[in-house]
Amino acid sequence: MSGWPTAPAGPVGPGAGFAEANDDGVPEIEPVAIKLLAMREHSARELRDKLRSRFADHDAIAQVLADLQRRNLLSDERFTEQYVAMRTRKGYGPLRIRAELAERGIDSALIEDWLDGNPREWVRQMREVARQRFGDAGAEDRREQAKRARFLSYRGFPESLIRSYLWD
Repeated sequence: MSGWPTAPAGPVGPGAGFAEANDDGVPEIEPVAIKLLAMREHSARELRDKLRSRFADHDAIAQVLADLQRRNLLSDERFTEQYVAMRTRKGYGPLRIRAELAERGIDSALIEDWLDGNPREWVRQMREVARQRFGDAGAEDRREQAKRARFLSYRGFPESLIRSYLWD
């Protein structure tokens, strides 16, 4: 042995080695899907898009996704619950979380179920985010109020909550 590292056996690069073929020559989609789900929850659309970037057989992908949903390994409900909790912990408001969930293919009725429950909780969340960012002192002038309003709006809190927080 020369002591030099040897080249890896098999394909190298992004996505390499994922599309292993079975005896029929059809890619093994399900193990890849399960591996992705083991890393984190995915929405059905996210997982579909990731699988489509690796495999050409869209019918087989649809069949695998339907089977994963039937076995409750893929659940938009569970994804939404975890996503809302994660983004709320990071200080984001309902408008931003709603838009992000819609981008990920979550049904609007499911989004409403998870975001429209308790408006007082969003007020509490917004106040905590503002306190962490700006401290306990109130905004002293219009410029400071505008700065706080822009920040809270960017974080996804509704204008009505921001107005009541800053001016009431």
